[in-house]
Amino acid sequence: MQARGFLDAAPTDSVQHGMPNGHIPGLNVRLSSYITVLVKEWLLACVVWRAMRDRGVPLASLVGGSWRTPGALVRDIGLAMAFTVLVVPLGSSLMYPIGGNGAVLIDLVPHTGFELALWLMLSASAGFCEELTFRGYILKQMGDWGGSRLTAVPLQGVAFGLAHGYYGRGTVVIMIHGCLLGGLAQWRRSLRPGMLAHGLQEGFAGTVGFFLTR
Repeated sequence: MQARGFLDAAPTDSVQHGMPNGHIPGLNVRLSSYITVLVKEWLLACVVWRAMRDRGVPLASLVGGSWRTPGALVRDIGLAMAFTVLVVPLGSSLMYPIGGNGAVLIDLVPHTGFELALWLMLSASAGFCEELTFRGYILKQMGDWGGSRLTAVPLQGVAFGLAHGYYGRGTVVIMIHGCLLGGLAQWRRSLRPGMLAHGLQEGFAGTVGFFLTR
């Protein structure tokens, strides 16, 4: 019950992208889903990379920021942790009354050490790939089309939520989450804090679920 409550409430997102659609012969539904989503996430990142390359724009300019000093890395880690601490309770408080379909994660919580390791790899990939796609490429495109990054932030948040429509009514919470990540990216002029926060949140949810269901 504890694991169910935590996972239903946590506004996890990319780890569910396409779940539980992948079924690889010889693997259980969890491993099949993890691998399916990993492939989808990196294909998405490759599409963004190709689009930026065709324009002659380096991918690093889309990510922004730098970790040239230890202090810069520590600062972004601190921002990511603070963002996570604020967003997880907010998502919890909104998801329950809305009645979002968070239960899809319950059967996908890692059950073994190998599955947990793969989940953490998936979480890191989600942090990089989805932030690069939504808070990077899509936000930039919408800003260029509309002439305003302030308008682009909520629009990419809506797109982010719609990409996770299997949440049912909880899609609204995912939209808000996407808007907050977009605001963080705009404020810092960098995707790095959001990438760290995104990966941290996903990894934390899976790790807690792993121990609570043992």
